[in-house]
Amino acid sequence: MTSTMAPRVVRSDEELQKLVALIKDVDSVELKLTVPEPAQLMTARALGLDPLRAQIRQVLFFDTPELALDNHGVVVRARRSQKKGDDTVVKLRPVEPSKLSPEVRQSPTFGVELDASPAGHVCSASLKGTPASGEVRKVMTGERKLRKLFSDEQQALFAEHAPDGIGLDDLSILGPILVLKLKDSPEEFGRRVVAELWLYPDGSRIFELSTKCEPSEAFQVAAEARAFLASRGVDLDTDQQTKTRTALEFFASDLAKGTA
Repeated sequence: MTSTMAPRVVRSDEELQKLVALIKDVDSVELKLTVPEPAQLMTARALGLDPLRAQIRQVLFFDTPELALDNHGVVVRARRSQKKGDDTVVKLRPVEPSKLSPEVRQSPTFGVELDASPAGHVCSASLKGTPASGEVRKVMTGERKLRKLFSDEQQALFAEHAPDGIGLDDLSILGPILVLKLKDSPEEFGRRVVAELWLYPDGSRIFELSTKCEPSEAFQVAAEARAFLASRGVDLDTDQQTKTRTALEFFASDLAKGTA
């Protein structure tokens, strides 16, 4: 299956020029690196990460068993976070920021972000929501319709970009995924680093390190992050994984087997 979320790699000066132009149209840049399973424990120790400081999260995605939304460039997600509450997002990925309507870009809960990793880059647009505490769990247990989790603004964005004939209440629950999230600010780096460990039901794990920055800082911060991680012995040239796609494919496969 071809992923609509596959990152683009900069392969030439022309591609680099396009990336520079793209960065000017985004609101933020997130630099990401996934660490392969054999190196995860060593990396966590090298960075001095304390797992007991991590926040526990449950992440759920919503799509059809055939992943019709994903194949259409739409991601629908909800999260439950320990001591923080619930949140939701309707995300478009990939997007060209210049083609987004001025009206939607003016929304205070709408943002355009460039995700960059050693494998390449992809631009996404997210409209966030904050349902009342406990609402996500009610959807998980069937007590609440899925559409009730999302604001009118989110529902309108979904209706505009989802495949014809698919509504929010037609979607299946894909998840939940248990996530441990830890924020740290290493003195040698001078910026906040976020570590996320995604624990999949089959025992596999994705360990991601990330940091956010302003678009104008992207290339400088990328160089500083690379130097910092290399100084801690972190391999920056390994195959990269995508948390969302891995989760979607895992749970969609279960739905197809009738085991989810």
